[in-house]
Amino acid sequence: MITRKQLRKHHILCPSRLEFFFSTWIQPPPANHDPILTTISEAIKNTPTKPLDSSLKKLIHSLTARHVIDLITHNPLSLDPPSLLSFFRWISSQQGFRHTIQSYCTMAHFLCAHQMLLEAEFLLHFVISRKGKDSASSIFAIILETTGTHQPNLVFNALMNAYTKSGFVSDAIQCFRLVRKHGFRIPFHACGYLLDHLMKTNSSAAAWAFYSEILGCGFPPNIYTFNILMHKFCKEGKLKEAQLIFHEISKRDLVPSVVSFNTLINGYCKSGNLEEGFRLKNIMLEATILPDVFTYSVLINGLCKESRLEEANQLFNEMSQRGLVPNDVTFTTLIDGQCKNGRINVAMEIYQQMLSKRVKPDLITYNTLINGLCKVGDLREARRLMQEMSTKGLKPDKITYTTLIDGCCKEGDLESAMDIRKGMIDQGIELDNVAYTALISGLCREGQVVDAERTLREMLGAGLKPDDATYTMVIDGFCKMGDVKKGFKLLKELQSTGRAPGVVTYNVLMNGLCKQGQMKNAKVLLDAMLNLGVSPDDITYNILLEGHCKHGDQEDLDKLRSEKGLVSDFAAYSSLISDITLETRRRLHVEKVNKIRQMFLWTVVKDGISLTVHFILPSGSVM
Repeated sequence: MITRKQLRKHHILCPSRLEFFFSTWIQPPPANHDPILTTISEAIKNTPTKPLDSSLKKLIHSLTARHVIDLITHNPLSLDPPSLLSFFRWISSQQGFRHTIQSYCTMAHFLCAHQMLLEAEFLLHFVISRKGKDSASSIFAIILETTGTHQPNLVFNALMNAYTKSGFVSDAIQCFRLVRKHGFRIPFHACGYLLDHLMKTNSSAAAWAFYSEILGCGFPPNIYTFNILMHKFCKEGKLKEAQLIFHEISKRDLVPSVVSFNTLINGYCKSGNLEEGFRLKNIMLEATILPDVFTYSVLINGLCKESRLEEANQLFNEMSQRGLVPNDVTFTTLIDGQCKNGRINVAMEIYQQMLSKRVKPDLITYNTLINGLCKVGDLREARRLMQEMSTKGLKPDKITYTTLIDGCCKEGDLESAMDIRKGMIDQGIELDNVAYTALISGLCREGQVVDAERTLREMLGAGLKPDDATYTMVIDGFCKMGDVKKGFKLLKELQSTGRAPGVVTYNVLMNGLCKQGQMKNAKVLLDAMLNLGVSPDDITYNILLEGHCKHGDQEDLDKLRSEKGLVSDFAAYSSLISDITLETRRRLHVEKVNKIRQMFLWTVVKDGISLTVHFILPSGSVM
């Protein structure tokens, strides 16, 4: 028997609770002749009248994990499981006592044998939390060692569940493989629980690999699991794997359900393979599995995305002829397809048909219609629909308000846009990047650049980050007002955020400088672009070309031509010619005009663009 002094010494040498699993396995006298077990049993039995602390006061310091194991194994007084579990928990709280893995596993066997599975799982979960990952082999070996007269199958279920709940999936799988290796009955309940966990948290490949493995061991297949796995593969874009699982259904003597077909059809349609989707629909019909509303909705959605609207309408009619009532998703899909193709009248007809069939439009339906109406400039009808949805108990959301704001701004109706914005704020809906950008765009378009900048500041104050395009709109507005200096301040502000504006932003500033005849500053800006690694494009050189024609001289034109060569852009030639005003023509010497004319004609022939250029000289003669 180990002494108290040795126990204290062991406790000092191994202070960490993790070390209790490695304590020495002590062989006591045969349990049947150990009076300590009888004393403990009587103390437990008398617990309702006398606490264990007082009953085992003299004995407690000499108790070891081996005593606990023998007590559980032999149970001299046939104590009930709850009483033994209470003692097991009580003794673990006593100073100087330490359980071992063996005592935990022995108790787990005892609890499982008496159908106290959750309690057994809790004990094993505690052991796993101390042992950590990659401990399956060692714990499995101790479970076999402590089996005694009990069957370990239920313990394996509890162990696998404990590993799964701890997040140690590889250990749970290892337990399954060890059970199979040693020829024990497969814990199918735990396998099913682990499979569900894999399907929710892991990749579809890992889930399918484990499912295949347990199917090979006799795990009963079911159509629900196959459908879930197919859905996961389709969601990941792995349609070949999804198709293989679909074929596996028949191999397992199961019949694919309408959900099985719909899952695969949906996957193919989302990937743009409508032909395969329709092929599967035909297979459904051959197998006397009738397509449902979801089947038609998915196919209709695929057709609408490809702008095959006539085919979508035909399929919709086929659906109705089969006695299927389209739901709000089906109608909204058709409406969206029509709106995206600018056929708002047809979309409104479908909407009326939807109402006639007493299918309630949802928020998405209304937002789709409002967006379509705003795109064609029918703001009056869009606002009417917004009021209609409110009367039906649907509250406009951020998308509704933002769509209307954008529509009003594009139509130049800033007053209405501001009213809608106020309503949005009154409803407690915060403006997002899209809403602010729409307002800034509309204000800039109407020349209200100061208000646009104020809105930009408000956007920044709300913690939002305007993108380069938003800044560029405001910069362009100030440049068109002639305030290029303000434009450069905004450029600097944009750069201070760590972003590198692109060529479009620089082109706006370049255009502002050239319009004011600041050709030297335009050259400096061009050099700055090159130094920052921003490559000028055709528009950059068109702007410079126009600027030099209006405000530069022949030398500048020749230099620009030698650096870049004139761009082959018909719009550039037309724009340049149309912008040469009568006053500019009068200032041009005939010789210079001739040179420009020759330059244009040479470039036009070189680029293969058929363009005849005529300049009217001050004398009235045509060149």
